[in-house]
Amino acid sequence: MPAMNIHPFLKRLNEKVLVFDGALGTNLQKLGLTQADFGGKDGCNEYLVITKPDAIRSVHESFLKAGCDVIETDTFGANRIVLAEYGLEGRAYELNEKAAQLAKEIAQKYSTPDHPRFVMGSVGPGTKLPSLGHIGFEALKESYVEQIKGLIAGGVDGILIETCQDLLQTKIALIAAEECFQQAGKRLPLMAQVTFESTGTMLLGTEVGAVIAMLEMFPVDVIGMNCATGPAEMAEHVRAFCESSVKHISVLPNAGLPENVGGVAHYHLTPKELADFHERFVKEFGVSVVGGCCGTSPEHLQAVVERVGKCIPKKRTPKHEPSCASLYTTTSYTQNPGPLLIGEQTNANGSRKFKQLLEQDDYDAIVGVAREAVKEGAHLVDLCVAFVGRDETKDMNESVMRFNQHVTVPVMIDSTESKVIEEALKRIAGKPIINSVNLEDGGQRLRTICALAKKYGAGLVALTIDEKGMAKTREEKISIAKRIHAIATQEFGIRPEDIFFDLLTFTLGSGSEEFRKAAIETLAAIRDLKKLKLGVHTVLGLSNISFGLAPHARQVLNSVFLHEAVEAGLDAAIVHAKKILPFFKIEKGDIEVTKNLLHNQWVDKKDPLQQFIAHFEKKVPTSSTGEARKPAGTIEEILKNHILDGNAD
Repeated sequence: MPAMNIHPFLKRLNEKVLVFDGALGTNLQKLGLTQADFGGKDGCNEYLVITKPDAIRSVHESFLKAGCDVIETDTFGANRIVLAEYGLEGRAYELNEKAAQLAKEIAQKYSTPDHPRFVMGSVGPGTKLPSLGHIGFEALKESYVEQIKGLIAGGVDGILIETCQDLLQTKIALIAAEECFQQAGKRLPLMAQVTFESTGTMLLGTEVGAVIAMLEMFPVDVIGMNCATGPAEMAEHVRAFCESSVKHISVLPNAGLPENVGGVAHYHLTPKELADFHERFVKEFGVSVVGGCCGTSPEHLQAVVERVGKCIPKKRTPKHEPSCASLYTTTSYTQNPGPLLIGEQTNANGSRKFKQLLEQDDYDAIVGVAREAVKEGAHLVDLCVAFVGRDETKDMNESVMRFNQHVTVPVMIDSTESKVIEEALKRIAGKPIINSVNLEDGGQRLRTICALAKKYGAGLVALTIDEKGMAKTREEKISIAKRIHAIATQEFGIRPEDIFFDLLTFTLGSGSEEFRKAAIETLAAIRDLKKLKLGVHTVLGLSNISFGLAPHARQVLNSVFLHEAVEAGLDAAIVHAKKILPFFKIEKGDIEVTKNLLHNQWVDKKDPLQQFIAHFEKKVPTSSTGEARKPAGTIEEILKNHILDGNAD
């Protein structure tokens, strides 16, 4: 897209607080409109731009006369899905364009050089929740694309995605807006506002941290909240937004909680009370956009304009926390104590149980495996459904849809197929992580997945593999990491904080001289990468270090290796959390023989692998015959057979 100067709306936003208008619907009701005024489409406010444009014009003018900086178009429900309820789905584009033209004409009438007025295109949530399976990604996105194209054609100054009840619906609308900007060849200011119920969460149970984590992945200029409650109930959420988000913050509350009086919603908050709250939000919290939603009148907004219309919001110093999110909660990348634990039990390549459930099409039981992993301490779950003879796309879609609804922690999508990854991303409401990318083909697939991560708002796991194969030395690992970092951040704008580098480790159970120093090189690479201060994170598929060894020996080796990796700077590990032993509970003798193996220390010229195997064979029998267990074979044999020796079950 060609470079652009800053939009006048954003320029004004950087100078002072902006005051939006109030409730369109509430004020239309005061006009006593008849069924004839609605052209036989009673209750469809959006159709009034055709049948009774003077009614819409009068409400817009009332807020501009009150001094508001911004008015919103009469298009809250003007997408074809909602309009179909009135038989107007074929006129969606027309209604949006007309509403935008009408609002823009009035805004220009009231604009002056000292007080420009702006029009935001209102995009409401619609009536279907994709997280609950009411509608698919493509159908909802296309309805938003049609609506937003009409708004842009009508001349709006920006797009406001508002009153969002489902994070997935919000994400789809944002993706649609980006698509429209690309097609139009210009970018407009973009806002997103969610709705928190009186329970403190969004309708589906989403907490404020998850909202921030997801929204900040998109090029949104303003984020915030509107509707559902009054300003008093919003206060703590406003504080959370202002303390945690680097975006401009908006607050457009109702005129208090509604009360049913004679079958009509009645709002009790006075103009002075609304102005009091907004003054606090602007001067104490640093809110940049204020206004009103249901029940707010021109009198409410006039009081707000008089109180804060010329204010400069308090300067904020938000504490940004790199994180991922599910539909429900956020998970910080930095755990205290560390590391971030990513459950491997939902990976068909590491769990015999999970693979069997897939073969049985028992998706409900698959969800149960994920939930059990969370109970055992996993902060995320790694979801991989790929194995020969199955339709990976189908299995991923069925699993992700259920994980999105029923698993409270974020998901790491694990696949080598870009199509499978994209279908999964279309069904995840929060902010996931994609596992994984590398440079095996020179960067083509890396670029494909980076584009998906940017479009859908996801983090990345990057493996240090290039055209020559898997990096084995610390120098090779760091060199590849630098190449991937440059492509992801410079070409695609991926934030460094959302990149996890898997610096790879290989089994010490093979006895192969090539891999004797596998742990040493990995630990050194972790330290070296941290010294570069690239702002990235590190992750390991932990159980790779112990493939081919006896179960109890694996548990100790994995646990000691994890302890040393965290000391070296490791941020995250793909593990079965229940099978990791607390370091202080491991016997001293076990630690000593394990460290000798990890660091290839030949005490008394004795092979550390043979010493390790012999040590644990004395503790736990490893075969029915009682024979000494030999090294597991070549690295190729171990990797080929490791599912049968999986550590996830």
